[in-house]
Amino acid sequence: MPLVLEGLVSTLAAAGGPHLAPMGPHVPGPDFDRFTLRPFSSSQTYHNLRAHGEGVLHVTDDVLLLAKAAIGAADPPPAFEPAERVRGWVLADCCRFFEFRVAAIDESEPRVRVEAAVVRAGRRRDFFGFNRAKHAVVEAAVLATRVGLVSVEEIAAEYRRLAVIVAKTGGPDEHAALALLQAHVDRASGVA
Repeated sequence: MPLVLEGLVSTLAAAGGPHLAPMGPHVPGPDFDRFTLRPFSSSQTYHNLRAHGEGVLHVTDDVLLLAKAAIGAADPPPAFEPAERVRGWVLADCCRFFEFRVAAIDESEPRVRVEAAVVRAGRRRDFFGFNRAKHAVVEAAVLATRVGLVSVEEIAAEYRRLAVIVAKTGGPDEHAALALLQAHVDRASGVA
């Protein structure tokens, strides 16, 4: 069974710049030359991939950037460099990246199935390592994208649990990320 790797995908936006979104591709293992993306058919990432057929998958430990991208607030935008083998953009501060081309698209379900073939892989820096707060922020970011699909009570209960983990083991970026996500969830659910 393939692993789900939490990462960030950059695609080519209509104006030519990067569009960044969190994505959990299905990968066969740590060394891979293919993977599967499952964006919603309404997502900008899907529309960009449909239009251009290329992108870059990034592995990063920057959970603040992941949180910002999850709620559409990666402002100011992170630094990017042009990709070498695809028309696209590589995050300057990622750990690893995988430039890819779309090999096939199955649009028969609301979550589109995009089969991607890696055409170039690279490494920028070491991964920080395992940290409970970083994992908690990733879970909170996933929940933030599910507002309207998951009950407000369920999200609130999970955020209370995740907040304890971040308080005990997080640094400034993890605290800022969770606060940003909590504010988004509160606004989206009508609490704030």
